[in-house]
Amino acid sequence: MPTPPPAFHSLTPADLKPQEWHPFMVGAVAPRPIAFASTINRTGCVNLSPYSFFNAFSSNPPILVFSPANRVRDNSQKHTLENVRQVPEVVINICDFALVEQMSLASVEYARGVNEFTKAGLTELASDVVRPPRVAEAPAAFECVVEQVIELGQENGAGNLVVCRVVRAHFRQDILLPTGAGIDPFKLDAVARLGGDWYARITPESLFEVPKPNRKMGIGIDEIPEHIRHSEHLSGNHLGRLGNIERESLPPAEAVEAARAEPLVAYVLNKYRDDAPERQKQLTLLGRQLLDEGKLLDAWKVLLLSGR
Repeated sequence: MPTPPPAFHSLTPADLKPQEWHPFMVGAVAPRPIAFASTINRTGCVNLSPYSFFNAFSSNPPILVFSPANRVRDNSQKHTLENVRQVPEVVINICDFALVEQMSLASVEYARGVNEFTKAGLTELASDVVRPPRVAEAPAAFECVVEQVIELGQENGAGNLVVCRVVRAHFRQDILLPTGAGIDPFKLDAVARLGGDWYARITPESLFEVPKPNRKMGIGIDEIPEHIRHSEHLSGNHLGRLGNIERESLPPAEAVEAARAEPLVAYVLNKYRDDAPERQKQLTLLGRQLLDEGKLLDAWKVLLLSGR
C-alpha cells in the first residue's frame, strides 16, 4: 500500500492579518542569512541594523539584495530604508556566532540619530569606497552602492528590495581556505535566522557535502530498479544519492556478482539463504549503511544483489 500523504495546514495569506501570516512564512523559510547593514543619512548619522530578508543574487555583476520591510506592527519604515534613499550606499556585514548577541541588540528600535555601533559595543571601521563604516568585528563585509530600491507594497509588512552592487569586499584572513581561493565554512562560524527568537549556528558537526548533480548527468530516481526504489528501508535522500550516478558509472554485472565474496555480503547471503524476504531486507540495510558511509558504488552492488 502506498504511504498516505501527510496532513497539511493550508493558508491563504490574503485571509490573514499580517501579524498572523508573518510567523508562518519566516518560520518555514529558514534558515536565512543575515545582512548586518550599516548606513548613513545625509547629516552623517550612522545606523546599524540586521535584516534576514537577504541573499546573494548575482556574482557578475556582484549583487546582494536585502529588504527592510515595513514594520508589521504599525507599518512604519526602518531608518535603514530612509538612509539608503538619502545616501545610496551600504555596508553589508556578515555576522558570525561571536557577534550574534551584539547583532541582536542592534535590532532594537532606537530613536533616529542613535548610533547602534555604540549601543551594541561594536567598532566603526572606515570603509575604503563608501561612506558608511563597516563593523570591525565582522568576519566579512561588503561595501556596496545601492542600484535601486524596489517597493513591493505599502501595507504592513511590505518589503522594500534594496539592490546593492558590491564595489569592495573584506574577508578576515582566518576564515579563508588554505589556498586563499574562497571561504572555509568550518572557520566562518556563520549564524542564520529562523522564526521567533531562534537562530542557527553553522558548526562543523552540522556541515555535510552533497555532490552537485550539475557536474554530471545522473540517471534519476525513476531509473533505479523497482525493488530498490520502493524499499521501505531507503529514504528519499538515499534514493537521491543513488540517482545521482552516471549510467556509465554503474557497476557492471560481473562486479555485482563479485560482491558476493565480500565478507559482510557473504555472511548475509549464507545466513538468510533460505529466507528470500529477510535476505533482501538485510542486503538493503547493508546497502543503506554503505550509502551513509559515502561508498556509493559498493552500495549499488549490494542493492542490485538484493533483488537477485
